[in-house]
Amino acid sequence: MIEARRLIKEIEVPQGVEVKLEENILTFSSNGKELSRKLFYPTLSIQIKEGKVLIEPKKFSKREKKIINTFQSHILNMIKGVQDGWEYKVEICSSHFPMNVGIEGDMIIVKNFFGEKVPRKAKIREGVEAKIEGNIITLKGMNKEMVGQTAGNCEKATRITNRDKRRFQDGLWIIHKAGKDLI
Repeated sequence: MIEARRLIKEIEVPQGVEVKLEENILTFSSNGKELSRKLFYPTLSIQIKEGKVLIEPKKFSKREKKIINTFQSHILNMIKGVQDGWEYKVEICSSHFPMNVGIEGDMIIVKNFFGEKVPRKAKIREGVEAKIEGNIITLKGMNKEMVGQTAGNCEKATRITNRDKRRFQDGLWIIHKAGKDLI
């Protein structure tokens, strides 16, 4: 007879970070900042005990192990987000035509991209703070996914087609993301 091993993930919550769980919505708060996310999977149970978040499966399979590891990554990202925040940097590169990049409301506006008359737009996601200094756009926020999606929106807005990408390298390019330099 083979006994099933207990697969319980314990995620330690650091000092100064409060955590609460209400109806599958996990909320972390620290220094007046708060970040919430719904984490639900039918065969998993999430509990908070003694300053730890416990994730336990009701049945043991590869799928549950994958979901547990995904939830662990989300929780660790949320903890780092409320403590330090996330920062991405996007570089403005133009060699053929001088681009004008500005922020209007919740949009990053790129004017005169390859001499186009219609400006290109990238949406700034909720909870993300954008700032332009010289030829660098700095994006900061607590939610890693929102900050990363905003950086992706910048790259996508200046995507070019029908040109050689080795020669025409104008656009907005991510150069620093989540603690890693890409260049």
